[in-house]
Amino acid sequence: MNATPKLRITLIGARGRMGQAIAAAAKDAGVIVAAALNTGDNLAAGIALGDAVIDFSSHAATTEVIRLAVNARKPLVIGTTGHPAADKKRLLTKAAKIPCVWSGNYSVGVNLLFALTRRAAAVLGSDYDAEVIEMHHRFKKDAPSGTAARLLEIILTERKLTAAALRHGRSGITGGRTATEVGVHALRGGDVVGDHTVMFAALGERLELTHKASDRAIFARGALRAARWVVAQKPGLYDMQDVLGLK
Repeated sequence: MNATPKLRITLIGARGRMGQAIAAAAKDAGVIVAAALNTGDNLAAGIALGDAVIDFSSHAATTEVIRLAVNARKPLVIGTTGHPAADKKRLLTKAAKIPCVWSGNYSVGVNLLFALTRRAAAVLGSDYDAEVIEMHHRFKKDAPSGTAARLLEIILTERKLTAAALRHGRSGITGGRTATEVGVHALRGGDVVGDHTVMFAALGERLELTHKASDRAIFARGALRAARWVVAQKPGLYDMQDVLGLK
């Protein structure tokens, strides 16, 4: 009886922190890194070598990565963040032509946080003030993080608010807090892998949902899990909630 063939991935962003973590985790997961690429390499040739593509390079490279993956009909896992809203909307349409998992965070625990946040936002009314606080290492280039952005999307959707409700930090004489605003706070320092807290504060009580990451391996294992899952899917857009069966 033949053994199940090992999954072969094309890894884009191989020199980055997440790229290195994925390459290390792949060995333990029995996944073959068929091509380890960085922006500037021959992406088309490398993409042809894998059963699926995992991209943790840069938001500036996403357009080209999607184009090449669609042309090669390769399932795609995208982990880059920092895309302007208009660009991301356009890219999502293009990525839907192939099986594509696009998530701001591939941790199993964080995706449970997403589910819990959705439930809390649905149950707790506008008398519970919503704030999202995130902290990352000093080298992170975008803010708020992709995970925080997703938490904010969930809260805005459940409360039927638009992005105009977001308050990115506060300074000066801001006046009293309104019932519809959602606060966003991005902290940077040291070597913090990723901390996220969603706070719902009312008069008399406060609920806090917190996830703290101490090792990038959790994201790497999640990305590999997404790659194993997406190769068996039909063309379309998915996220880790789909991968984990949380929807």
